[in-house]
Amino acid sequence: MPSLTLTALEGMPEVVAGDDLARLVREALARSGIRPADGDVLVVAQKVVSKSEGRRVALSSVEPSARARELAAVTRKDPRLIELVLRESVDVLRAKRDVIVVEHRRGWIMANAGIDMSNVDAGGEHALLLPEDPDASCRALRAALADIADFGVIVNDSFGRAWRNGVTGTALGVAGLPGVVDLRGRRDRFGRELRTTEVAIADELAAAASLLMGQADEGRPVIHARGVPYDRRDGNGRELLRPKSMDMFR
Repeated sequence: MPSLTLTALEGMPEVVAGDDLARLVREALARSGIRPADGDVLVVAQKVVSKSEGRRVALSSVEPSARARELAAVTRKDPRLIELVLRESVDVLRAKRDVIVVEHRRGWIMANAGIDMSNVDAGGEHALLLPEDPDASCRALRAALADIADFGVIVNDSFGRAWRNGVTGTALGVAGLPGVVDLRGRRDRFGRELRTTEVAIADELAAAASLLMGQADEGRPVIHARGVPYDRRDGNGRELLRPKSMDMFR
């Protein structure tokens, strides 16, 4: 029977700027007793990628603009954090108490431009930005591990969703596997042709991996997946973004 096995890698340390993430993953795979195989997928939390790439920003270094102060008064958030959100965004879609939803400059619609302050430092005086280019981060990690296996790699983050409560894992970057699998033209069990079905396979795997990663103090930022049913096309995270011209809700 088909099966999918997800394993949280053991002993990943606290990651800091400049760390060799590929080396840390190699060591964690060995500690976990996993023999890598071609077709395996690694799902890596955005937070450790951002930390290794130096995307941590001291709030003390940020001078809020007038627009940031205005939105901070509406949202009741730190104006320095709002300034970082504005720098990472191309448009503010919604702003109300405790909430600011923006279009990130990479196309994602998300709260706070994905900027996070949890699990960044003990004092709460630093914020963590998303990776500059998550697809490039995936490609780099995949290339650095190519001598042990032909991995697929996903960088995931936790997103809220319109009309649904709670957050779920979502793929920001993808390499070595499709972001979306197009099933149009295939037949269902009764012979009916599928006309619109496209599966966000990278998002589905990102969400599954998030169950093991956790959201608080679990310290499990890298998940190894075996048995993922995907073709070997090399995709990217941009496949998952709906063009604005097809967006019915903006």
